[in-house]
Amino acid sequence: MSATSSAPEGSSPAESISGQRRLIAITLDENSVGTTNPNVEHEREVAIFDILDGNSFALDGRDDGPYKLHLAILEDRLSLAVGNDQSDIIVTHLLSLTPLKRIMKDYFMVCDSYYEAIKSAPPSRIQAIDMGRRGLHDEGSRILVDRLTGKITVDFDTARRLFTLICALHWKG
Repeated sequence: MSATSSAPEGSSPAESISGQRRLIAITLDENSVGTTNPNVEHEREVAIFDILDGNSFALDGRDDGPYKLHLAILEDRLSLAVGNDQSDIIVTHLLSLTPLKRIMKDYFMVCDSYYEAIKSAPPSRIQAIDMGRRGLHDEGSRILVDRLTGKITVDFDTARRLFTLICALHWKG
């Protein structure tokens, strides 16, 4: 799944540019992935699939996509190593996880409650927990977009899915 710098026949130059502003591959650092459970594993797989199915991702000041992203946790920092078809790594951005820690902690607690609730709770309780979970997820996504400002531009749906992956990397079980 790779794009060329010229517009395919029948497409406009704008479509070709937007085709460059996306991710075509995502890998997670195996050393960063903590103990996992089936729910976290499933969330991670779905997030990667959904991101690759449709995303908006661009390195600020560059137009050499589409991109490949490698996520890792290094000394309590999020490492986003971005490459493309010509180079494994074009740039690596390190972000402190501190601004996301409280949100992630709350998100993990609500997710645990949600997975317990879906086993036996009434639908109204499951819906209430899910609304809280989505609210925390949205808040974490907004923080991520803010932290990436000036480095990487993503749309909100891509930020939500990246937040899911960051949580999956950071979760220690």
